[in-house]
Amino acid sequence: MEKKITSSSPFAKPYPWAITLLLLPPSLLALSYLLPYSADLRLPFIVTSCGGPSPTATTKATPTAEPDFRLLIGIHTVPAKYHRRHALRLAYFLQQQPTASPMARVSIRFILCNVAKEEDQLIVALEIMHHDDIIILNCTESAERGKTYTYFSSLPAMFEGGERPPYDYVMKTDDDTYLRLDELVKSLKGKAKRNVYYGTGLPFQDREHPPFMLGMGYILSWDLVEWIASSEIARNEPNGIEDTLTGKWLNSGDKARVRYNMFPKMYDYRGGEGNDFEAETIAVHQLKEDLRLVRTLKHFNVTTGLKASKLYHIP
Repeated sequence: MEKKITSSSPFAKPYPWAITLLLLPPSLLALSYLLPYSADLRLPFIVTSCGGPSPTATTKATPTAEPDFRLLIGIHTVPAKYHRRHALRLAYFLQQQPTASPMARVSIRFILCNVAKEEDQLIVALEIMHHDDIIILNCTESAERGKTYTYFSSLPAMFEGGERPPYDYVMKTDDDTYLRLDELVKSLKGKAKRNVYYGTGLPFQDREHPPFMLGMGYILSWDLVEWIASSEIARNEPNGIEDTLTGKWLNSGDKARVRYNMFPKMYDYRGGEGNDFEAETIAVHQLKEDLRLVRTLKHFNVTTGLKASKLYHIP
């Protein structure tokens, strides 16, 4: 919910990066000086922290044209990773390109389970108050103890009440994956919107019907999210290795007949040299180390818009 602050308040100009700077490792400090994160960004698609119906907030900007599709990206992370959430917010903000006719509406949310530690509760509360881009699920913080099942199965109830599905697609990804949003959106243009399972499938060579998509990032169409929420197949087996488990649910239910294997455009980090990255990269995974994330962002030139100034010195 948007919080209005009067000009007389000492917090009349909230700059959340001033708090999170203290939590960032040195390798990411340069990113924090670029610009504060905004809830509404204008790209060849509209990116918001909470596009579409929301249980807690309304967006500040509305697209002037009906988008081709709506995508919810749920980034699974843990409460203590404040610096990684902030770095990803900055990185996705910097992908913006002004446009009057968005192709898609993309909502980015960070997905947490119950926040137990007092210090995490405070920082997460501050993030919610400013960004409103966090969903806190009633679950145990573990990838193999039902978090993914709780994520998918909770969404229909969270966003119920609209005349149409709030999203055409829902993505599950992790905080060690960097998405190139423009390439992701382009790859979804013209795709089916029902019975869809999208990602990097194993085996890689099975282009038509891979058994499951790797957990670095995969997409389900909204009808499959609703099916998971109501299915006894998923409800009876919520725990396990989450990416293979999702494929198992869908296969057992004879669902997701439309499968898009995006390999090699979604792949694990190979190194920081130019030939380690694909030209039409959609996602790079295994970026847990900050230096890997930094090298990936540098390769894709996320700071090319930084203008020279007397106010800072960057070697």
